Amino acid sequence: MDMSFRIIGRVESSVKSRAEAPKMEDEGAPQAVVRIDPAYREAMLGMVPGKEAVLLTWLHQSDRTYLQVHPRGDKTREKRGVFATRSPDRPNPIGLHRVRLLAVDDGPEPSITVDRLEALDGTPVIDIKAIGRTYRSNEER
Repeated sequence: MDMSFRIIGRVESSVKSRAEAPKMEDEGAPQAVVRIDPAYREAMLGMVPGKEAVLLTWLHQSDRTYLQVHPRGDKTREKRGVFATRSPDRPNPIGLHRVRLLAVDDGPEPSITVDRLEALDGTPVIDIKAIGRTYRSNEER
């Protein structure tokens, strides 16, 4: 089976390197902007500030050969399989980021501004999923 992803946007962040990146969003992750490819502007319909979403990213600087890691990079801790951790180094380095939308711009250069995103500047975004109910009935879909 052949699989491929489309990059729908890229992260603009003050976090420039893995060394300075927080391990989790609640460990000092900054606000960031996700620049959405204009081809996907219509997919932003219904996005409003204050709502929560999950960003799925491609952790492009990750090492895809790791199957086991020391949790949080702490060599004093026993190794675990990457599926039991949130390590960015894994066979398919898909990042999962729960964020709150702070601003939504669906103009000619569409973007969303989000709180607490631990992704690096330039990280490709492969999907955005709303958290919770976003519509009331089938008629509103």
